[in-house]
Amino acid sequence: MSVAADPVKLMKQEVGKAAAEIVKSGSIVGLGTGSTTAYTIQYLGDRLKSGELKDIVGVPTSFQSEVLAKQYGIPLTTLDAIDHIDIAIDGADEVDPHKNLIKGGGAAHTREKVVDYLAAQFIVVVDSSKLVDRLGSSFAVPVEVIPMALTPVSNAIKELGGIPELRMGLKKAGPVITDQGNMVIDVRFDNISDPVNLEKTLNNIPGVLENGIFVNCADVVLIGEVIDGKPVVRRM
Repeated sequence: MSVAADPVKLMKQEVGKAAAEIVKSGSIVGLGTGSTTAYTIQYLGDRLKSGELKDIVGVPTSFQSEVLAKQYGIPLTTLDAIDHIDIAIDGADEVDPHKNLIKGGGAAHTREKVVDYLAAQFIVVVDSSKLVDRLGSSFAVPVEVIPMALTPVSNAIKELGGIPELRMGLKKAGPVITDQGNMVIDVRFDNISDPVNLEKTLNNIPGVLENGIFVNCADVVLIGEVIDGKPVVRRM
């Protein structure tokens, strides 16, 4: 495919590849969810096939990453069978200058958070459109809620100054259901001045399983950009 045809796709491939190249043989790898991380999983599979990489096992963060890992020949394990994760690679919907993130555009943020926080090194792969001065600038905060608590949680979120909206399926009638069988409320805040406290406050609402604010978690952010029609990867 020529660069002119789809520079954004090429850029995602380059960022995904750059992250895959950081993985060393013998590693336990957290496999994130989303379009950029899908390229990481593909390149990890390529490195295994060529023999350049050996003895890695993946911990998938979603059904999507599990299916891709199987497709590209990456052996999988579960959190029950391991006591650590060496490196996790995942995307983000927003990244602020302190490497705080909003994740959950794919409704996999609960499993992602478990895996990404366990990892000794967490690498975030994004394109430059995901960089913001302050979290919540362009993306709502996803909150995973058990179904029976939908109304009380929505009311509690309104008291915090958030505007909650139940996430609906695109090609499915009715709400999006997570891999855990819960629902997702997307919450708009005018101003997230303190993401550390907002993350805790949201998680303390009874019925909330987890929210998409990730703080003090990302070690490296790899950013893909298209400069003069060519994909470039820089590190934050």
